[in-house]
Amino acid sequence: MLNIMTPPISTAARADTSAAPTISGPAAEVRTEPAPRRITTHELSGNLRVAVARLSRRIRAEKADGALSDGQYSVLALLHREGEKTLSELADHERVTPPSMNRTVNKLESAGYVVRRASADDRRKVLFVPTDAGRDLVKETRRRRDAWLDRRLAKLPSETRSLLADAAEVMRELADS
Repeated sequence: MLNIMTPPISTAARADTSAAPTISGPAAEVRTEPAPRRITTHELSGNLRVAVARLSRRIRAEKADGALSDGQYSVLALLHREGEKTLSELADHERVTPPSMNRTVNKLESAGYVVRRASADDRRKVLFVPTDAGRDLVKETRRRRDAWLDRRLAKLPSETRSLLADAAEVMRELADS
């Protein structure tokens, strides 16, 4: 198991792991600061997983139609982002069975968020397309989610926001690996 550590501490600080002395100010007074925290990759992965899951769940709660499930919104957002898709393409993307996806698109259709249309290439193929109401719902949900997070980020010190910006890049790399 790997250990992730903050920068090494001095010999004097190792004697007392609860505090690391630093020198500051014109009179060179000694201040005691907490020692660097050591955390294993296993501990970090657990802490990060829980934090990401909780934040994601909280952000997902901000939506324009509270009756829409997360899975239904995900399909609608995919159609908004990438355009028309077949039932099989939607099921593959969402990693669900075609019958399950059929129930999802039926609910979206009955809510007026998607319509079915025949493919121009193959009239036997049915495509699902977001309606104006579906596109508006995705835009409003994104606006609400962005606004919720923006309000919370604005309250943080600039150093913390900078740290989160760096962490977001690392998390994106992890997600893409």
